[in-house]
This record gives sequence, structure tokens and C-alpha cells, in this order.
Amino acid sequence: MTATHQVENQPPALTGYNAFSSDAVFASAVRSSPGAWVAEQAAELGALVGDAAWQQLAHDANRFTPELVTHDRFGHRADRVDFHPAYHALMAAGIERGVHALAWSAGRDGAFSARAALFFLWNQLEQGTACPMTMTFAARQVFTHVPALEKVWVPKLTANRYDPRPLSVAEKSAVTVGMAMTEKQGGSDLRAVQTRAVALADGTFALTGHKWFCSAPMSDAFFTLARTADGVGCFFVPRSLPDGARNTFLVQRLKEKVGNRSNASSEIEYRDTLAWPVGEPGRGIATLIEMAHLTRFDIVVGTAGMMRAALHQVAHHVRHRAAFGKRLADHALMQNVVADLMLDGEAALLLALRLARAFDLAQTDMRERLIMRVLTPIAKYWHTKRITPWMVEAMECFGGNGFVEEHPMARLYREAPLNGIWEGSGNVICLDVLRAMQKTPEAVRALLDEIQAAAHDRPALITQLANIRSRLADPAQLEASARRLVEDLALAAQAALLCEYSQPEVADAFIASRISREGGHAFGTIPARFDAAALAARAGLAPG
Repeated sequence: MTATHQVENQPPALTGYNAFSSDAVFASAVRSSPGAWVAEQAAELGALVGDAAWQQLAHDANRFTPELVTHDRFGHRADRVDFHPAYHALMAAGIERGVHALAWSAGRDGAFSARAALFFLWNQLEQGTACPMTMTFAARQVFTHVPALEKVWVPKLTANRYDPRPLSVAEKSAVTVGMAMTEKQGGSDLRAVQTRAVALADGTFALTGHKWFCSAPMSDAFFTLARTADGVGCFFVPRSLPDGARNTFLVQRLKEKVGNRSNASSEIEYRDTLAWPVGEPGRGIATLIEMAHLTRFDIVVGTAGMMRAALHQVAHHVRHRAAFGKRLADHALMQNVVADLMLDGEAALLLALRLARAFDLAQTDMRERLIMRVLTPIAKYWHTKRITPWMVEAMECFGGNGFVEEHPMARLYREAPLNGIWEGSGNVICLDVLRAMQKTPEAVRALLDEIQAAAHDRPALITQLANIRSRLADPAQLEASARRLVEDLALAAQAALLCEYSQPEVADAFIASRISREGGHAFGTIPARFDAAALAARAGLAPG
């Protein structure tokens, strides 16, 4: 060691913490939710998230990316994706803890809220494995359309076991299920599907076509779309057939993505691929949207979890790093930046848990069902629009250290834009909000009434609601201004939740900077009258 290479003023790695029990804001929110009973499981998973060995596995799974093997050494089609052992370890850890299926397997009230807490935590550790877990979670709903398949597949889909072996469902202890919808000529316009489905004598179909994006292609089965004489239908495609033979499912190439590198995203081809029909003929898009509605819910939760992970990193860094004679955490300007980031992070957490509560109650409460329908795309739009610039600001808190691949912020930064693309990009989601309003206008009324109840002593929020109602009264302008409408609805919903569940100073600062727009365009511009140091303290983990 030479005198010129003394390592000083470098914060230690953020390890050895519990992402649940040490996070007072998150733990309190979960304990106030219908899924409060998950606290012990969440603490166990929270310890894993903070463990250095598991953090290294998350790093390795993204560094050593999946590899496609199209043929074996004899020239036979293999269509196999090989993953690093870290990927399999992470998949096993998440599935064994119910991250994929607790909402279905718990059998008690508050199961969606409880699973949301686990999924929130999982997205603080690793995001690529979250994709196959969320698709498996969402696939359970589609199985209700085919009781014969449901009976065979759902018990293994909801099992807390991970079995990556390419075998028939009868031979496996557990399964994962994905979806394959997107085609290169259509993108989000699923009506442009060109894959063809030909009916066979036994009631099954043979599919022929190409899917432009198919994530987690080593899943055991997929729900997919294909065109029949009746229109676009939904079909179930197992990777292995009942006799154990591999179905014709040609993995043509893997996508080289900006982020989400641990997860394989592929182009796949059907060539007389055997499939089972699902739902009503010609109603495939509507059937598969039931799955997409649940994956959008997970995007809301997962994005909030990613923000919380970055907040912990930022708070840890500024407490340990010094500049210009004192800790970064003691500089007023840095306090304002961290406080500003915290406002969005806490608002995202509360909106995710509010949506989870709506999913919990939707089966028995029509009002909650209406709120679930309209709030899911609203929250999906806003969380995914906000996280990318938010993550850039969080990365800047570290200076150059945050811009190297060794730092956890690098992966969070690369992951940030993806959730805005998955399951419908911004315009598609805004159009879905408008569609929900048109089909069930009582849904937006229920949401606005809920916000109104929390806004009784907040004039700026009351004004925001009046502006929203005025815009809704002019249907001719709704599509052109849909993004602003959805943004205003999301901010109003977040403000109302902060009024109800957070501290008054948090709600006041959020309303002043986001609703009244007293803050500037960049982060770190909360009005000076707020105690930025106290707000910033809510971003961090409790010592130990």
C-alpha cells in the first residue's frame, strides 16, 4: 500500500440490512394494509435482499447473461436458453418464498397486499427474475377460462417450488407460465396479429407465425394470440407435450437489451405448433388483457420497489460521504434533493399498496372493483413515466461512482425505462384509461370521490380536482390531452394517500411541489419553508 493510494471517504457497500424491518416507512405501510399478516415473511425476504451474497448473485445474473443454444452438436434443434447458476438461485429463492403466487395460494384476506409487499422487496434485489414471476402470477387468471387446463396446471403454477427441467407438466413439481403477444408489424396493436391458427380434428390447433418479443422463453407454457376465421383468439402453448416430446417452439434469437439482462427476451417462431384454445373464439385480446391487467399491477408495485432500493442507496451514500468540510447529508442542497426524491418514492409506495387493496376487495366490493379498473393504468403510466428522470437524479447523487457497472445504481438506471414499455407504452396506457372512463364512467367518479374525501382541508388539491372534472366535461379534447389528464389524476391520488397515511409535512410538501407547482422543474427544488432534512430522513434505513 502506497501513500498515494489510501482509500478514504468512500462509503461502505450497503449490505447486512433488512429491507423490511429496517425500513420504517415501508414496514408501517404494510402493517396498515389488509396484508399485515405477511410481516414475518416480509422480514425474512428483507434480510435476503440486504445480504451481500444475494446481492452478488443479482450482480452475476446480469453480468453473465443468458445464452441461446439453437442446435445440439449433432445438428438437432435444441431451442434452449442456458442461464448462469445465479439466475436459477434467484428464481428458486423468489418462488420458494411465494413472490410469484402468494395472492392465489394464501387463502386469506389481504393476499394481494401481502404479495405486493414481497414483490416490492424482490424488485429491490433483482428485476430480471421478476419478469417470469410476474407472468406466472398473472397467468393464473387466464386458466379460469379452461377448467381442464386449470385443474392440471394451476396446482403446479402456485407451488412454492422451482423446477426448470424441460419436462411435461405431469413430470414436474412446479411450472412457470409466460405470454407471447407482440409481433413485429403490430407492436401494441394486437389486432394486427398475423400468426395463424388451424383447427385440428381433436379440438386443438396448429399455430404458424412469428412473435417479436417473448420473454423468459424457457417457461413451461405460454398464452399467445393467433388469428382464426372468428378473429384473433387466445391459445395455450406448452413447451412440452403430454407425451414428453418438446413442442415446436423455435427460439430464433435473443434480444440485446439496454437492461433486464438476466432475463432472456427472444424472438420465437411457431411452425405447426400444437396449442389449446382459451376463452371465446375471436375474443383472444380481451382474454389475454386479463393477464396484462395483472402484470400492469405488478409494474406499479415493482417500479415503486426499484425507487425504494435507489433511495436506500442514496441515503446510505450521503450519510457516509463528505465533501467541502462536512457530510453530504448535512448540506442543505443535498437534503433538498434527497427529500424531493423521497416524496416521489413514498407516494409511489402508497399508490402501489392502495391498488393492491383494491385488488383484494374487488371480488366483493363493486366500488373497489371500479377503482381497480381505472387506477391500474393511471398508476402504471405515472410510475413508469416518473422513474426514469427520477433514477437519473438519484444516480447523480453518487457522482461518477454511480455511473460504473460495479455500483447497484447502474442496473437500476438501466432497468428504469423498461416498465414504461412493457405491457403497453405511455400512449397505449392513456388510451386504456380513457376506455375505462367511457365504459364505466362511475369508475373515475369513485376515484375522484375518494380523493375529494382526503382533500377537504387542502385548497390546492381541491382546485386540482376541479380542473380534472372540468377537463372530463369536454370529451372532444380528452384524447389529445390524455397524458396531462392521467398525470393529474395520478398526482391527485398520490397526494390524497399521503394526506391519509403519511405525516402532514410530507403531504404538504408533495402538494406544494407537485400540485401547486411551487417547486422547480428539476429535483431538489422543494420550497425552502419545508424541513428538507426531516423529509430526507424518511428515505433511509434505520441503523442496524
